[in-house]
Amino acid sequence: MNILDNIPDEPMEVSIAFPTQAYFLSGIRDFTLNLVKNVTGFSEQWAFRFQSIVDELCNNAIEFGSAPGDEIKITFITEKSKRITLFVADKGTGPQNNSAEHMKELVEERRTWDHTKTMSIRGRGLPQIVANWTDDLDFIDKEGGGLIVKAVKNLDQDQV
Repeated sequence: MNILDNIPDEPMEVSIAFPTQAYFLSGIRDFTLNLVKNVTGFSEQWAFRFQSIVDELCNNAIEFGSAPGDEIKITFITEKSKRITLFVADKGTGPQNNSAEHMKELVEERRTWDHTKTMSIRGRGLPQIVANWTDDLDFIDKEGGGLIVKAVKNLDQDQV
């Protein structure tokens, strides 16, 4: 019996809200790994990659998008044997209240960076991890402030 046999074919949505403290990220990482491995049909390798995607987006929301004491919301929408969609929303109260348009430009600019010529190891997560390991990455301005990052990964046969 395959573990996916017990998973419904309809899309399943799970949302988690947590305070802007890195302490909670280990639980989010564990949840992500188990969700992707056991509910979507992605391979273990892709479950670990998606764990890194979630980690990067949540860390950015904590560090740049929300003030201490705010809340970050993460939503997973799984479609068994098809795709997983992730939304990470911050409050826009952090030190860098960037617009969706600015974030899109930043990702494109950093995708072509020659990181060997810079002293910084920072700034590579969105373009080198998130954008490279997803099929669709979008930034949406939230009404009232903040950003929603949407990342979609479609299940291809080589990822099973």
